[in-house]
Amino acid sequence: MSDTDADLDLPPPERQLGQRLTAERPVPAAGFRGTLGRRLAALDPGHGPRPARLRLLSAAYLIGGATLIGLGAAQATGLL
Repeated sequence: MSDTDADLDLPPPERQLGQRLTAERPVPAAGFRGTLGRRLAALDPGHGPRPARLRLLSAAYLIGGATLIGLGAAQATGLL
């Protein structure tokens, strides 16, 4: 277990317990992991990576939607 800032605040018994749990962590067998990896690769829909400007596009849609909701609310209350 690495000595991160969170580990430094632990008393020795708890730090030892954390090290033991990390060392004895159950890991699936290699055959299972290989089969699972091949199955996930076969089921991959192939969408590929996210668009380069995903945050910009999301922000634009959010601002546009909020504007339309605001205009609708203004019209419903008689401000427009």
